[in-house]
Amino acid sequence: MLTEEDARQLVLAEIAKAQERVECALGILRLQQVSFGWLFRWGAVGDGQSGQRPRLGGNGPFLVDRDNERLIRTATSVPVARQIADYERRLRREAHALNAAAKGTVTRLGTMTPTTVPVHSRASETS
Repeated sequence: MLTEEDARQLVLAEIAKAQERVECALGILRLQQVSFGWLFRWGAVGDGQSGQRPRLGGNGPFLVDRDNERLIRTATSVPVARQIADYERRLRREAHALNAAAKGTVTRLGTMTPTTVPVHSRASETS
């Protein structure tokens, strides 16, 4: 299970990769807690000269799942709220599949028949 600081370090590592391709400073702009973890919005923090933030393309927020330790880069073309809802549905489907698989295992174990051991009847023993 990730802590908020662990999640921040994951995101900063991804931002560092993007930093290699641009000349302005990049960083985390905003952090929002969501049901499964955190949403990190990131981008240019300033150009160092005019004090204005340059606009970037392709800098969709990161979703970080605390339980599954997933880092998900979101698309900039789809509203963030929709992507969060889609991921929550994915988590519910995964949980349902795990529960179904667990129930199936229990059912299969419960329906197994024990090995039959021949039992001699008393009549055959006395004969």
